[in-house]
Amino acid sequence: MTTHEPIDAASDREVAGISPADTLTPAERYQELFVAVQMGRVFEDSKTFVDCEPKRHPERILADYRDQSGRPGFDLAAFVQRNFDRFSMAPSDFVADPDASLIEHIDSLWPVLTREPRRHPPRSSLLPLPYRYVVPGGRFTELYYWDSYFTMLGLDASGECELLRAMADNFAYLIDTYGHVPNGNRTYYLGRSQPPVFALMTDLFDLRGIHRATDYLPQLHKEYAYWMDGAAELRPGECYRRCVCLADGAVLNRYWDDRDTPREESYREDVHTAEESDRPAREVYRDLRAGAESGWDFSSRWLADPHRLSTIRTTAIVPTDLNALLYKLETQIARLSAVKGHDACAKRFAEKAERRRQAIDRYLWCDEHGAYFDYDWALGQPRDNLTAATVVPLYVNLASAAQATRIADTVRYRLLAPGGLSTTEVAGSGEQWDRPNGWAPLQWMAIRGFERYGHRDLSREIEHRWLTIVAELYRHEGKLVEKYVLRPTVEHAAGGEYPLQDGFGWTNGVTRQLLAEDPAHAAGRCRAACSRHEDSRGRQR
Repeated sequence: MTTHEPIDAASDREVAGISPADTLTPAERYQELFVAVQMGRVFEDSKTFVDCEPKRHPERILADYRDQSGRPGFDLAAFVQRNFDRFSMAPSDFVADPDASLIEHIDSLWPVLTREPRRHPPRSSLLPLPYRYVVPGGRFTELYYWDSYFTMLGLDASGECELLRAMADNFAYLIDTYGHVPNGNRTYYLGRSQPPVFALMTDLFDLRGIHRATDYLPQLHKEYAYWMDGAAELRPGECYRRCVCLADGAVLNRYWDDRDTPREESYREDVHTAEESDRPAREVYRDLRAGAESGWDFSSRWLADPHRLSTIRTTAIVPTDLNALLYKLETQIARLSAVKGHDACAKRFAEKAERRRQAIDRYLWCDEHGAYFDYDWALGQPRDNLTAATVVPLYVNLASAAQATRIADTVRYRLLAPGGLSTTEVAGSGEQWDRPNGWAPLQWMAIRGFERYGHRDLSREIEHRWLTIVAELYRHEGKLVEKYVLRPTVEHAAGGEYPLQDGFGWTNGVTRQLLAEDPAHAAGRCRAACSRHEDSRGRQR
């Protein structure tokens, strides 16, 4: 078995054998050509162009566009076709085995979703990585941050130790190189991260003997510095980047993006959304980007009007899940520092974690409704929309036993659906992170969170309902997908900016781990009614 040491800032490029990345984004590189392509809808999916590979030097392409675009009869689509290749991976010969069980099918998908870093297209938006990595599938052909933690659960269950080790060191590399884990390894994602789950990853690495969790203390400190940048200088009522100082001086966190322009991968959509708002466009763009950092892109959770995306106000909201995960990061640094004998650091971070826990109780816990709710710091009041984020404090062991019991009752009454845990109570918003859709990471955190606090009946009920609905779609269509409609009928989830994606990394990961821990569940023996052919993106045809 091949092993390698965790890489650090001083040695990453030497160990990995890769050159420093060109971090220009497509919008920066192609300027008015970029705007023309995206607004002219040359491609149906806005993400297609930002992932394209230039066939020659971008400066020459842009110069030729400037020279030719004003001429009579200029054909923009033909110009793009002459000068760019769509980003694609080598085709796969994978054919789903019609006799494979759901477990066998997931195990067979890992090679289909694995990418080798040996060829990173020059001057494309793809950021180089030193080791192999697993992508979600479908239109998502790069590494994603919080997706990967849930995918890793399945790699662990499938015994893919080497691939898990490679993923671990890719994340260490990203933190050392950029100071944070970007949303994904694309230049246009560098302005934001995603829910900070690296501390959760280090527990998995340690548990499975991939690397000692203490090996990653430098990266944990760096990620913490990224999220807490500017916190020390804030006074009550002030905010800076991802930090908000509340009325009593407590500092909690919000989602953010360093840019206030349309997301390049959704440029046309963001421009149209901003046009529907009466706020300055740059504020809408920032909130859309912050919503993308949350991973919940998009949801009524972030909206003033739950049915109008143009009312998004993500940066005005202090989210439950983000602050629970930062509590985990603080406790992880404290624990690992103590193991290393760094007692002063351990004490300091334990105190930080305790201050955050107390602030979460003051601002995010609602005793009347028995759940955690996000807090609108701009309005100085709690949000009134219950979401599945209320289970994340249980997953990271932040809640008290009494709070866990209240949450269990609330979830059972208000969020439990035939197919598992509902994302929110809002239906008909048109957004994908709302009812009736359900998502694998939320199911996993609820199942394990309730189990941690002894609510095993509810934990098992959510697990059974989720596995049953995943297995039913697999039986009918021979595939796993990004999200599910949590109803007893087989139907495709909708909502959001793009069609339902097949693949799919975190669904595979959570389902595989649940079936490994519950091998007697009937879902593990489920077989597809017919075979499906999959391409290299993890899509079944």
